[in-house]
Amino acid sequence: MTQDTILSVRGLCTDFSGGRGDVRVLDELSFDVGRGRIVGLVGESGSGKSMTALSLMGLVPQPQGRVSARSILLDGKDLSKLGPAGMREIRGRDIAMVFQEPMTSLNPVRKVWEQVGEPLAIHQGLGRRAIRARVLEMFELVGIPEPKTRLDAYPHQLSGGLRQRAMIAMGLICEPKLLIADEPTTALDVTTQAQILRLMRDLRDRVGTSIIMITHDLGIIAEMCDEVNVMYAGQIVEQADVFELFERPAHPYTRGLLASIPRATEPRVSRRMPSIPGMVPNLAKLPEGCRFGPRCGEAMPICQRAPELKPLGPTHASRCWLNCPQEALSQGDAP
Repeated sequence: MTQDTILSVRGLCTDFSGGRGDVRVLDELSFDVGRGRIVGLVGESGSGKSMTALSLMGLVPQPQGRVSARSILLDGKDLSKLGPAGMREIRGRDIAMVFQEPMTSLNPVRKVWEQVGEPLAIHQGLGRRAIRARVLEMFELVGIPEPKTRLDAYPHQLSGGLRQRAMIAMGLICEPKLLIADEPTTALDVTTQAQILRLMRDLRDRVGTSIIMITHDLGIIAEMCDEVNVMYAGQIVEQADVFELFERPAHPYTRGLLASIPRATEPRVSRRMPSIPGMVPNLAKLPEGCRFGPRCGEAMPICQRAPELKPLGPTHASRCWLNCPQEALSQGDAP
């Protein structure tokens, strides 16, 4: 872990126990987040993005879920060695999260300022007057109009965009080192989405908080992120600088995601927009070898063997035999 890295994850695994045995939903994830950087986690629903966030936050349901890792270093502190009490001490203070749907994350019978300011009571022991003053400052920072009148509002009295701004204020109120944003623009109209994304980018620039941006929308990735981790079936299948990913996608899954983005410059024709055939596999019944193999139009016999995440350059890595021609040839199969 270098001084420029705020989070370094190595070998993150999450397993769930059920009636049919254990299921691994996250398999050996390793990635870094630089200081003041925005790093994306992108993939289809069911790829493991939100579970990654819950695992990092120590919010995986117990005892059914079990999180393990070689290390999860947050500014030098190994979160994988902390128990529930240790995680409660840093959650909200050093690492915070903005959840998908603020209406289900906010208590409907408590005033918004009380909920937004709760981390200050837990981690800094402030009184109600000091908390209320700090929440007002945060409401102004995140651009909530008429902030004084919004302090005593209940969640149902705020629009979706204002609730999301309140959740961002809650996440940032203790000035955490890392903010995890899980689909922060879901269910918002296009104008409000753009406002929320611009707000998060501006706050990163002003406050310096690093951000993990979780989304299925590659347009958001292109606009917001510095680096990208593409996830599929509980694994990272490609890592790249955002410009490298869009200019030279290496994994067939990434290329499929990029091909399915509507483009305003394309002429209107009757053909259907490209899509990736099939669905993300059931994690309890994974295919043999490459997990994307059954959906891949470039699959080879060697894909019956599971590929590893291999570096393609200083800022690029891919989990695909197509990117390892010499290894494929040594196994008797040419890409």
